[in-house]
Amino acid sequence: MSFLTFNDMLRRTAWRLPEHPFLYWSDRNRSITYAQGEQLSDAVAGGLANLGVKKGDRVGIFAHNGLDYVMAMFGAWKLGAVSDHINVLQAQNLAWFVQDSTPTVLIYTGDLHEVVERNRPQMPSIRHYICLDGERPGSLDWNAMVAAELKPPAVKVDGEDAAHLSYTSGSSGKPKGAILAHGYTARATHCIAERLQLTREDVSFGPTSLASSYHLVANLLPGIHRGVFIGVRTRWDPETAWNEMEQRGVTFMVANPLLLNDLLLHCRKMGRKPAALRFVVSGGAPVPPELKMAYQEELGAPLVESYGQSELGGFVALGYPRPEQGEKFKAIGPELPDREVRIADEQDNEVPIGTPGEILIRGGVMIGYHNLPEKTAEALRNGWLHTGDMGVMDEDGYIRLVGRWSERIIMHGRVIFPRPLEEALLRHPAVRYACVIAKKDATAGQVPKAVVELYPEAVTTPQELMEHCSAILGDENTLRSIEIIAQMPMTPTGKIGRADLQAREDQSS
Repeated sequence: MSFLTFNDMLRRTAWRLPEHPFLYWSDRNRSITYAQGEQLSDAVAGGLANLGVKKGDRVGIFAHNGLDYVMAMFGAWKLGAVSDHINVLQAQNLAWFVQDSTPTVLIYTGDLHEVVERNRPQMPSIRHYICLDGERPGSLDWNAMVAAELKPPAVKVDGEDAAHLSYTSGSSGKPKGAILAHGYTARATHCIAERLQLTREDVSFGPTSLASSYHLVANLLPGIHRGVFIGVRTRWDPETAWNEMEQRGVTFMVANPLLLNDLLLHCRKMGRKPAALRFVVSGGAPVPPELKMAYQEELGAPLVESYGQSELGGFVALGYPRPEQGEKFKAIGPELPDREVRIADEQDNEVPIGTPGEILIRGGVMIGYHNLPEKTAEALRNGWLHTGDMGVMDEDGYIRLVGRWSERIIMHGRVIFPRPLEEALLRHPAVRYACVIAKKDATAGQVPKAVVELYPEAVTTPQELMEHCSAILGDENTLRSIEIIAQMPMTPTGKIGRADLQAREDQSS
């Protein structure tokens, strides 16, 4: 069976809208049209083929966001190779990721040359190094390779072929490389473009890392489906971001809650949102209700919440770019039509509407984890992807997350999930980040403990925060311990390092 590939998507849009703006890299003020994107990615594919890259090989990309990053992806895909994404924030673990994914080529940015040099002896799978910022000792010049305009070979790439290897965030354990195929990811992102009501009049802004599958399925591929003028940015700064969004006429931004909160604070400082902004999309972490409310009511730009995983190549649930009220406001949004969602008990049986259970997905999920057959079999069993997330579905298909099953805290035999406690903490004006973990207790077994980072200059005490949460949740359901730390550990994808905090707590007990 044949499905649409990422290559087909770019080719079709370049055929329909050849002179329409495609990509804008704001850090370098560089932009290309869809026709230029098709031509440049052909040149990249030709250059990679000349280096021996063939179908099924991994092409490692260890780089900051940029226009060349996207062209590297498409160049690999046109050869039937797999784009292998290593986040620049994982520089200290570069050798581990390369050893795990075994790319034959590594494309990197010049500021990472010393890291690459230091790790070369531990990366025997790599035959060629390519530097995006010009020739370096032992590395080829990306610009010279592209300028050669070598014609790529004709390679049959099918929708069932592997395209994208992206590592999970590692927020609750060791990262795993999820392999996504062309076809179902293309279909999923078409559904996402439909849900977001994108058109070629839209202009996007994407500051999250291209190393994450979230950027792929929320900004890049949905935008290509509809001919959006897609923006990518390397370095985050809310003032610079606001100015760019104002100048470019950005209509939607794809980010995570941390960046969206930064932008909200700058909008308040400016007294308004960027003029053309009509909605924002959030993913990668739970959205505090107050943040969602501020975008909807204060800025008049609804926050569209998404819920997905690296294993999906799309989203389980996604909101609409419109205001929501009542219980619908508290939910993420309805399931998408490209896959089936079930809320199930521990035997994988569907539970009644409104009853919490594990979220299971069928249809259009990852091929598997790279080199981890046991983990793949554990996640993909009985025909369903087991997300490990607990949720509730209403009669209209809207899904509300409760928390991850692995993060549950059992106090006196009662199961407590961190998310409601974290949301209560985030309602305090001094709290910037909050993470609730399990603390061992001789009487209760476990009790919920919060680790909190405050905003700069903010002042509060654990006791004050405890009283704040008790007022919201009641004494029975509130926290039992709160620790304020100077800086929250973060994963490379911008999530709180929950596993690090739990390990630290367990060692101190």
